Amino acid sequence: MLNFRPSDEELAIAQTVRDFVSKELKPLEANILQRGANGGPEYLIPEEHAGLRERAKNAGLWGIDTPEEYGGADLNWVAQLLIESELRSTFVSFTFGGSAPEVLYTLGEEHKERYLVPTIEGEKVFCFALSEPGAGSDARNLRTTAVKSGDDWIINGEKTWISWGNEADYALVFCRTVVDGEERGITSFLIDREAGWTSTPIALMGASHHRVATLSFQDVRVPDSARAGDVGAGFSTALQTIYRGRAIEGPALAIGVSQRLIEFAIEHANNRVTFGKPLAERENIKMSIAECEVELQAMKLLALNAAWRGDTGGDLRHLAAVNKYYAGTMVNRVVDRVMQIHGAMGYSREMPIEHWYRDVRVLRILEGTDEINLMTVGRNLLKGYVKPGAVY
Repeated sequence: MLNFRPSDEELAIAQTVRDFVSKELKPLEANILQRGANGGPEYLIPEEHAGLRERAKNAGLWGIDTPEEYGGADLNWVAQLLIESELRSTFVSFTFGGSAPEVLYTLGEEHKERYLVPTIEGEKVFCFALSEPGAGSDARNLRTTAVKSGDDWIINGEKTWISWGNEADYALVFCRTVVDGEERGITSFLIDREAGWTSTPIALMGASHHRVATLSFQDVRVPDSARAGDVGAGFSTALQTIYRGRAIEGPALAIGVSQRLIEFAIEHANNRVTFGKPLAERENIKMSIAECEVELQAMKLLALNAAWRGDTGGDLRHLAAVNKYYAGTMVNRVVDRVMQIHGAMGYSREMPIEHWYRDVRVLRILEGTDEINLMTVGRNLLKGYVKPGAVY
């Protein structure tokens, strides 16, 4: 029998996170909104983030996705989905400490000691450098090169839209490799900032622009030991990270934001009186809130299915495209409806709605645009890779 209900333990973990968000993060919203309206940062500054991480660690919220051998909780994908959804119920962008990108666990022992362990312990910051000015969704069109030179590689090129690119101590860089004048496919390299690459921040529409940068590599020389995996195997490494982000992380954001927005809409509709009646008695308002709820329910089931597949070793490729497309379009419809219900108040910077309106728009672009994901879904169906409606 199919059962989409998380276990009691998973629900208890989610409640712990919900309590942390209510006690530690939501009370900061008003101050951050005011700070942003006055031209200051619309996000947690490093000192604030570090303090919250320490309090979270004291509450047992540390290393949630980290294997036990590295001191983490090693929670399954369903629990991680619930946790991420709870965290995204506030626009105060926060992540628990003690974690590292999944791709780092695939490295050899020397790389793990140099990069994985310090990242888990918070001593180093990582960034994933795949996208380029001419290769976003079309990641196979990379132009950054790694040319073999004796025992070293010479890296030249530019990466852009790189999250944490300004803060990163090292980057996982994907390059088109050339050996003896012959192209050998895409290979990934772990490159320390001190090797010579630079970063430039990119100002974006949303409040998280401080995290995104362009990276420049000009004759950056690295030893062959910097290579992360075999020559030509880099693209499969990249896809492992992309599939997880599309199937789980984007949907979790959409769930957390949408649920909070619906709560705002319900409260406002019940309290706002126009022409002698609460908005809640207007049929168009009821319908708008109901549409938000239907889409939220569908997103939760899609995300739970993806998390279940991740926990059971299932194939996420098709579902990742489905989830990524639906998450981005769904949360943008929800925030638009809720802003409309609030009228001018929703458009003001006194409430989080305007903040989210800017932030969630990028979900339809980053890590694969709507168009790319729909193209993937259509191709899978037309080529017979999946059957219509197959969810198990």
